[in-house]
Amino acid sequence: FNRDLPYDQFLREQLAGDLLGGDSEQQRFERITATGYLAIARRFGGDRMGEHHLTLEDTIDNVGRAMLGSSIACARCHDHKFDPISQKEYYQLAATLTGVTHGEREVAVALPPEQQQRLAHIDVLLKKIRTEKDAIEQSARSQILAERENGTATLPEPPKALATWEFEDDLKDSVGALDATAFGSAKIEEGRLVLDGKSAYVATQPLTVNLQEKTLEAWVQLDNLEQGGGGVISVQTLDGATFDAIVFGEREPGKWMAGSNGFVRTMPFNGTAEADAKERAVHFAIVYQKDGTITGYRDGMLYGTSYRPGDLQLFAAGQFQVIFGLRHGPVGGNRMLAGRIQRAQLYDRALTSDEVAASAGVADRNYVSTAQMLARLSPEQRARHEQLVVDDKVLQAEQVALTSAQLRKLYTCLSSNPGVTRVLKRGDVGSPAEEVSPAGLSAVTGESPDFGLAPDASDADRRLKLAKRVTHSDNPLFARVMVNRLWQYHFGQGMVTTPSDFGFNGGQPSHPDLLDWLAQTFRSGGYRLKPMHRLMVTSATYRQSSAFSAAAAKTDADNRLLWRKTPLRLEAEEIRDAVLVATGKLNSAIGGVGYRDVRHFEFKGSNFYESVNETGPEALRRTIYRFSPRGGRNPFLDTFDCPDPSVTTPKRAATTTPLQALALMNNALMFSLADDFADRVQREAGDTTEAQVKLVCLVAYGREADEQEVRLASQFVSAHGLASYCRVILNSNEFLYVH
Repeated sequence: FNRDLPYDQFLREQLAGDLLGGDSEQQRFERITATGYLAIARRFGGDRMGEHHLTLEDTIDNVGRAMLGSSIACARCHDHKFDPISQKEYYQLAATLTGVTHGEREVAVALPPEQQQRLAHIDVLLKKIRTEKDAIEQSARSQILAERENGTATLPEPPKALATWEFEDDLKDSVGALDATAFGSAKIEEGRLVLDGKSAYVATQPLTVNLQEKTLEAWVQLDNLEQGGGGVISVQTLDGATFDAIVFGEREPGKWMAGSNGFVRTMPFNGTAEADAKERAVHFAIVYQKDGTITGYRDGMLYGTSYRPGDLQLFAAGQFQVIFGLRHGPVGGNRMLAGRIQRAQLYDRALTSDEVAASAGVADRNYVSTAQMLARLSPEQRARHEQLVVDDKVLQAEQVALTSAQLRKLYTCLSSNPGVTRVLKRGDVGSPAEEVSPAGLSAVTGESPDFGLAPDASDADRRLKLAKRVTHSDNPLFARVMVNRLWQYHFGQGMVTTPSDFGFNGGQPSHPDLLDWLAQTFRSGGYRLKPMHRLMVTSATYRQSSAFSAAAAKTDADNRLLWRKTPLRLEAEEIRDAVLVATGKLNSAIGGVGYRDVRHFEFKGSNFYESVNETGPEALRRTIYRFSPRGGRNPFLDTFDCPDPSVTTPKRAATTTPLQALALMNNALMFSLADDFADRVQREAGDTTEAQVKLVCLVAYGREADEQEVRLASQFVSAHGLASYCRVILNSNEFLYVH
């Protein structure tokens, strides 16, 4: 908001920021962070699938009310009783967000310029080192290969796999007991597993061992090189939510990648585009090393470059299986592979490059092991080679350290397999009915509500369509809802008094033409918020006096026609901030970790929060930085109608109670800050009482004190002290209200 990010872009990032990419690492980081909006809807600790529909209901309800001013969730169990929203449309809209899960992910941020320069320099040095090292190795290998042509070669043995599937006549594991079962149209034909890219896949029984460090390997021929997203061999949890897989063409057309849930272990190998797999079976292997490094090999040779995204996933015994022809379950979308698998192997360890090459069958053509190559080097060549290897490792370690420094952990939205959404009879998850495709609401005019997506479309396709639909310039609610909220903030109530319900059950606008004009101005101005704030607060309507008129009040007691400026009390957070500013104690630091005024403890498996007195400079930051757990309330803020953070509050209550005056007089924080206010005044105004009370009035009220105020205040200060006078001023209507 402070950068005046256009509101339409802001909402697109809230709904699909992780899918929008970015022009820089910092922009990509910020966009992924924005999807935390979807993550805070989680209702339960684990968001288990049996409860996911309830979390989804909260998400749909908030999206509908916050962005569209519509009570969409009322259609979960039946057609909406007031607005033209059917139950089917509710589940079509729910289908756009059903693939959203929540969890931690590591995201790269921009490094300082000097570190970026160092990374670039390391790349240059590594290329130079590896060019020289490769030249030394190639010289030795050429000699050995020349001798092999004369029949003097010794070939390394291929490594032993945990499981091997030959697909000769059946789906049995030829080295163990991990036999598989065919599903859909999967079949064995001419010693190949044939997959149609639509329904065909093969799955094994659950594995009986834990698996973390591993190697996936397959010989595969593709039906076409234009397909994208199909899995060749995958290790996945039984529900398909977590997986590692050899995937073709999903994020980079025509290229191989290490697929993973939410792309948490996926980065580009930057290998060459596939050109041969349609004509012949190519060998592809992915090695997952213990330290998290992931390396790809094609036909036994390194494919692109390795990368290290973080820790490997631990697959627990009995909780995962191997699948072929499917990136991850359930079946559908672009997860299916069209092609033929000739052979596949799974290893419970990370193979070396020599072992991968040996397994690929390169050894009988042009493979030379590292040991053979080193034995052929002269003493001078070996010494130089050893030094180059050391230099390479040192630079790689520095490169990894700098790259790791770029990573930040976020708890945010994760993209998972959404599956197929069905209408739930009476909203009961145990009573699924007809299948629906992701779509928008027909009641919202403008762009067609039909997203043109299949029922099994990917989460990315769904959320991108939703974000586009919500923020489309033809959406009549999008701009109106927001300008009405801005109006409410500045004038005390919106032109529509139900800011989150523009439907038939909501309020009617007091000034419909003005609301339309503001919405159009907002849209034509590129949805920028700062100009809208400026337009409102510089208007003659906003700058009216708050003087009361009995005659006008008889006609319009609620001031709906805006015949005067309605006096507005500061909100709870604003009161605390205003006191901190007046006392000179506000810590104006922007961003970063928030402060805590609660103590967390557990009792019998439940989380509890106890309010504690704020201490230290971090506790003097603006209240927006307060850590606000759903069960951790602040009594002082609650007294001034600060809403419950577990409940959506489109419009705050504004009560007047004796407790509010007592809190301002007796709260420990107010006592402390009143003393600080007095200390500030004494420092800046000197020792004369008249100067002190004048400065108090100027700081707290923003105006000069008149003679009577100075006289009465001086008498009070002489009798009760400056700190007590400061406490009285901080408790006054003129300080607490905007007139």
